[in-house]
Amino acid sequence: MKIVVIGGSGLIGSKVVSELRARGHEALAASPASGVNTVTGEGLDAALKGAQVVIDVANSPSFEDRAVLEFFEASGRNLFAAEARAGVTHHVALSVVGTDRLAESGYFRGKIAQEKLIRASGVPYTIIHSTQFLEFLGGIAQGGTQGESVRLAPVYIQPIASDDVALAVADLSLGAPVNGVVEVAGPDKVRLTDLIQRFLAGTNDPRKVVADSAERYFGALLKDDTLVPGAGARLGAVTLDDWFSRSHAAAH
Repeated sequence: MKIVVIGGSGLIGSKVVSELRARGHEALAASPASGVNTVTGEGLDAALKGAQVVIDVANSPSFEDRAVLEFFEASGRNLFAAEARAGVTHHVALSVVGTDRLAESGYFRGKIAQEKLIRASGVPYTIIHSTQFLEFLGGIAQGGTQGESVRLAPVYIQPIASDDVALAVADLSLGAPVNGVVEVAGPDKVRLTDLIQRFLAGTNDPRKVVADSAERYFGALLKDDTLVPGAGARLGAVTLDDWFSRSHAAAH
């Protein structure tokens, strides 16, 4: 099959492209760098010609509230118009576990708008809700840093390795559209505060984590289970112990 991966040069996109090519499919990595811009529509028709499946793993270049919303709305409109012209039969989008519970956040309002466009598009679809990537733990720590401490809500999280996300995206893109949501997560459910403290200790970072239930996540207040999947989620194979030992080895 010809499969177009929007955001194909990013962390997840590049892994998805490699996985699909390894399975014998024609996977096209589409991004502004390759002349395909979903916000302006540039290059979309040429990229989608002959494609059966489109995988959208692109993210907004800006996390400012209005910019995120405008990115996902413009991108979605252009993408679905081009998919209709090309006769695409399966649209796969990567989104976030808990998106519908995070409407206080400007970023997640953008993701909610994206998902609405997908459902209204008329193109058969699969929306993949993933938990937070293990590769972004440093960014979470940075976002909560105040002086020498990191303030975070002590809620549950079930982070997943990007390799497991890419595998799930590849698998689901080759199956029939579910016209609904599939959740993917890591195998270990932990407190966010404990996870980040372990990450800091493992990277010899002297900052200390402080638990504060009032701390926001991308602008939203969290409940204990906002960031974890429901029953029946597809779980990745990479455990926290696996990931920490691998990343520790990579750093030496």
